Amino acid sequence: MSTKIVAMILAGGKGTRLESLTKKIAKPAVSFAAKYHIIDFPLSNCANSGINTVGVLTQYESTFLDAYLGSGDKWGMNGVHSLLTSLAPKQTEEGMSWYRGTADAIYQNTDFLDEEDPDYVLVLSGDHIYKTTYSDMINLHIESGADATISVIEVDPKEASRFGIMAVNKNDVIVEFQEKPKKPKSNLASMGVYIFTWKVLKKYLKDDAKDEQSDHDFGKNIIPNMLNSGKKLQAYRFTGYWRDVGTLASLHQANMDIIDADEMNLFDNDANTRVYSEDTNSVPQYIGTNGYIGHSIANQGAVILGHVTDCVISNEAFIAENAVCTKCVIMEGARVEHGAKVHNAIIAPGTIIEPREEINLDSDEVVLISRRVK
Repeated sequence: MSTKIVAMILAGGKGTRLESLTKKIAKPAVSFAAKYHIIDFPLSNCANSGINTVGVLTQYESTFLDAYLGSGDKWGMNGVHSLLTSLAPKQTEEGMSWYRGTADAIYQNTDFLDEEDPDYVLVLSGDHIYKTTYSDMINLHIESGADATISVIEVDPKEASRFGIMAVNKNDVIVEFQEKPKKPKSNLASMGVYIFTWKVLKKYLKDDAKDEQSDHDFGKNIIPNMLNSGKKLQAYRFTGYWRDVGTLASLHQANMDIIDADEMNLFDNDANTRVYSEDTNSVPQYIGTNGYIGHSIANQGAVILGHVTDCVISNEAFIAENAVCTKCVIMEGARVEHGAKVHNAIIAPGTIIEPREEINLDSDEVVLISRRVK
């Protein structure tokens, strides 16, 4: 891009609502859609936008995520003029200073940003599923002369109280911000995607760091403070598919959405919006003589000898003869043994469903099955 943009991806949350899936790995490293990890989506969006300097802010259980990021070659960010780097909390003389909030995470990496000397900073979440390029949003930010631009999406008014809500004028300039309001004044929800003019943001981060009463959070502190002091905040209307996959139910539903390919298509091979990931170098998938797979996704190395419908099946998963899986997310290395039946479930990596075991049949509730093999 002609204008210097640095993207900062917030990838340090605990992800406790995903239960055992995030016991040993960070939420952005969780498997998604058979062959991807959640972090692939914001990183691919950056790559497709021509943003070639990206910091990934890690914290909890980051070992696998750090290894997965590697040199950045999966997303074309390992060149002389590109940089993908993991940014962990810094060790100081007083000890480890954990990120206290989303704003503090950026503040603690002020030195990194000053060294890169960007005009603008794009702040992203590492646990959202969507495909886009950020070019239109960046152009709107520059052309409008905004100090901050916030990507917003229209949500069901009945669900609006779950989000940070923006009230805007006729030019989509933000005039009021409500954090999870009981009585929302609009249905424009913040996606947690922000563009800031760096010189402006830097001042607000410094002031926030000195405030002992602050939560050091963009939604709770930085955005309201900028709005209250008269800074121009612009709303950018996003109209594509977007999901926050912070719960088991939302993770499961987003996987089911990918099967349908109605709202977000991973199979169109559009080079401008392709999602990049790691090739597992597995053997080809195999469907046995009596095996059946319908309305499903199966990655390399999956062996399907049973009956699978409406499922997302990761690499090295195994579905035995006479096993039946419906509406399941079957993660890498999981096994569903002979005669077992599973419905509406997320089966964690390496989990074994015992022969003839029946789980969650005829239930509308999503269950997580996680049995770590020693």
